[in-house]
Amino acid sequence: MSNFQYRNTYKPDVLSCLANLSNDEVFTPPKIAKAMLDMLPQELFKNPDTTFLDPVCKTGVFLREIAKRLMVGLALSIPDEQERRDHIFHKQIFGIAITELTSLMTRRSLYCSKYPNGYYSVTKFGNPEGNIRYKNIRHRWKNGHCVFCGASEEEFGDEKREGLESHAYEFIHTTRPEDIFKMKFDVIIGNPPYQINDGGGGAGKSAAPLYQKFVEQAERLNPRYLSMIIPSRWFAGGKGLDNFRKRMLNDDRISHIVDYVDAKNCFPNGVDIPGGICYFLWERNYHGKCEVKNVLKDNSTLVSSRRLDEFKTFIRNNDAVEIVKKVSSYNQKMMNEQVSSRKPFGLESNTKLSRTGDLILRSSEGIGTISRKKVTSGFELIDKWKVIVSKVSFEHAGVPDKDGKMRVLSVIQKLPPKSVCTETYLVAGAYDNGYEADNLISYLSTKFVRFLIAQMLASMNMSKITYSFVPIQDFSKPWTDKELYTKYGLTDKEVDFIESMIKPMDANEGETNGSK
Repeated sequence: MSNFQYRNTYKPDVLSCLANLSNDEVFTPPKIAKAMLDMLPQELFKNPDTTFLDPVCKTGVFLREIAKRLMVGLALSIPDEQERRDHIFHKQIFGIAITELTSLMTRRSLYCSKYPNGYYSVTKFGNPEGNIRYKNIRHRWKNGHCVFCGASEEEFGDEKREGLESHAYEFIHTTRPEDIFKMKFDVIIGNPPYQINDGGGGAGKSAAPLYQKFVEQAERLNPRYLSMIIPSRWFAGGKGLDNFRKRMLNDDRISHIVDYVDAKNCFPNGVDIPGGICYFLWERNYHGKCEVKNVLKDNSTLVSSRRLDEFKTFIRNNDAVEIVKKVSSYNQKMMNEQVSSRKPFGLESNTKLSRTGDLILRSSEGIGTISRKKVTSGFELIDKWKVIVSKVSFEHAGVPDKDGKMRVLSVIQKLPPKSVCTETYLVAGAYDNGYEADNLISYLSTKFVRFLIAQMLASMNMSKITYSFVPIQDFSKPWTDKELYTKYGLTDKEVDFIESMIKPMDANEGETNGSK
């Protein structure tokens, strides 16, 4: 097959079209795949011994782009084009597909034929898979969940999935990933599935994050370089991610992070990924600061070099780092010490309102009553004036509006003594008098506070941890942004930055809007 025929196999770019599809297993646009490969030392593509693995092949976009670079980079060391192509496809490029369909797509992208032992393949293998492997793996069940990925047996059991994909991804359904190809890899790169149904939550529709398991498994193979594109929710931890976040933030081998605040800027198909999307480069022999590149909603960028473990969580916005440092330098207690945990009174979000209870109940359905006997925690708060805030952020996982601004908090409301709330809300503070509660409301309504809260947002749900950068004040008086900007010595540039990001919010506004 001539070089002309080989090149034209890739036109028009069918992968750009496939990238406009959407599900939890999001296809990677070629532009992003190229950008991720650009982070690698380009000398890798001139070495005939460099090996590459995509453990989560979908369209084959990463392996195809790697092949194109190797075809150029090895032109001098292997002058014959067919010999060079055979060497690359047989000795350097390997993949594990996530489904049977994606194995065919990947082979078609890479070998120009879904069967590389067939007539139309640009390189010949003695088997129909080539180096793109797919095995129909089964989950291993224990107590109703897969021991490897946490999938729900009720949802993914053999009886339910007859004739369907099991979504038991081979790469993470083994304790010995090194045995899959029985070789070491210099580069592991890919875009893993993001979540899987774990059978929890209302009606059993809860989804557990999955992408971190692929990152962890890839690290066990100890490649020279590891790059994956994953949701940015790990920045602040959360369900199944706390240990992963701690390890990532304390790993000084991560040399680059490119973070998209709005995933739609990364995926042109409009895929909705709460909290945004990011990709990173981990280097086995690197130790140092990480270059963090923010891609904002308007596609403008901010770049800084910093340590990822500088704070207990990861501050996404580079311009926000200095403001948080300045506020933290006052060594005050932070509001995460006084904000309640989830379910402040032990009441589920679907707790029914009553007409005969002895306590006032605030829920997402409105205001009613409930019996004190049904309260299982937070007893010390019942007879105090309380300020409640919604557990869900006003924006969709901290994504600004079209003007780049955020409100952050949906509800800020005062509850009188002998009142409680469901888990829809958190208790931000409790006082012996309503005056202090009003002053806390004035404080939470400031742009200053909501800006600091926003630095912890990486999902729709908020918790006491979200208030880790917000100092506790003297609530015998109300607070304004002007006072707070002065107290913490913010520059005009820093004030303008906060004002440009946060919408105004009247202190009474949160009391009437209800839960978003």
